[in-house]
Parts: sequence; C-alpha cells; structure tokens
Amino acid sequence: MSVLAHVFEAAGLATVVLSSMKDVVQLVAPPRALHCQFPLGRPLGKPLDADFQTDVLMRAFATLAETSGPALHEHPEVIEASEEPIACQMPARFDPNLPAAVDEANGMRKAYDRSVAKRGTSVGRSFDADGVPAALDVFHQIVEGAHWKDDVKIPGKNTVAAAHDIRTYYEEAALELVEGPPPGGRAAEAWFFETTEAGKTMLAARKAMEAQGAPFGFWFYMAPGHR
Repeated sequence: MSVLAHVFEAAGLATVVLSSMKDVVQLVAPPRALHCQFPLGRPLGKPLDADFQTDVLMRAFATLAETSGPALHEHPEVIEASEEPIACQMPARFDPNLPAAVDEANGMRKAYDRSVAKRGTSVGRSFDADGVPAALDVFHQIVEGAHWKDDVKIPGKNTVAAAHDIRTYYEEAALELVEGPPPGGRAAEAWFFETTEAGKTMLAARKAMEAQGAPFGFWFYMAPGHR
C-alpha cells in the first residue's frame, strides 16, 4: 500500500496509509501514514468498537493537512495480539464410528449456520460448508496412510484452498461459541490448530504429504509457516 500511495500521489490523488509494520512504512516512505500498532488484519484496532475505529480514521484523515512529506504519525494506543487459544465450547461426539474430525465438523454445523445468518461467510474457495466433513475425511485417510496422489482425490481446487475453507468454517462457527468480543486472528488460529480435531488432522496430513514427497507448495501452505 505504501508503494501504491506514491503512484496515486503522482496522479494527483492525496493518500493516507494505515501502517501495521513500521519498518516497512519507514523504508518505502509514503507521503502520509498513520502507524497503528494493532494485530495484523485489524487496521482499525478494536472490532465492534465504533468510537475507537472512528478515532483511528479521524487521526488518519488529519494527516491530510501535511503538505510535505513523508509524514509518519503514530496512534497513541498499542494493542497486543494474543496467541492464547480461545476458550470455545465444542460439541459432544455424536457418531463414534466416524473419524473424530469428521464427527466434530458435523457437530459444528449449527453454530456455523447461525454465524452465516448474522455475518455471511468466506467459505467457498473450493467447496461450501457441506463439503467440509468430506474434505476432512480425505485428509484423515492421508494421515492413516493413503497416498495424497494415488489413493485419494483432494477435494476442490487444491490443498491450500481446501485448508482455507475448513479453517474458515471452524473459525466462523467459533464466533457463535465464544463469549465476549470476537477473538483475535492469532487466538483463533491457535484454537483451531492446537485444540480442534480438524486442526490436528490438517497438521498431521500436511506432515504425511511432506513425507510422501508431495510438492512443497502443495502441503506447506495448508497452515501458517510457523506451524
């Protein structure tokens, strides 16, 4: 965005960059920037807090008064990203004959549907919510020894898109199962990969595909790199 700011300014459009990474904005030096030390993915800081978000925007617009730059301002409040897994009440097992992740995904469906009714959904890169249990079943088979290419068919477009839909399905359902404000991205990520059967299955399938010699991009990006 800092680079684009230079392009737009050259075309005669005044710009303000909301910065989340100070070293980047200092290096690229857009004409005007407001650095906000907030968790990545939350440029306005606090979800559902209209007053705080308005304050961020007003501070950003105030930088338009700068006639020469680069001008870098900082928001006075710092919000640290929590990586502690969210506390989320998971559904009880329903069918013990199913793989744990598949049974769990079925149990999350009502919460997911409630979330979609309120907020819409980002599930759909490879399949819709109906496809989540079947996709988890495929990844479970890989964990159990099935070859990623010869024995099963990866659902949807690719493993990365499938992993996105599974994780999104869970995190959207979690919005209906946690109390208080929406969880931070890192907290939801930690919850998914560290506590849910689906997250554990995805990590195990990722490791199995690596061991089977699958192309790097096919398995690595199924989860954040640090996992």
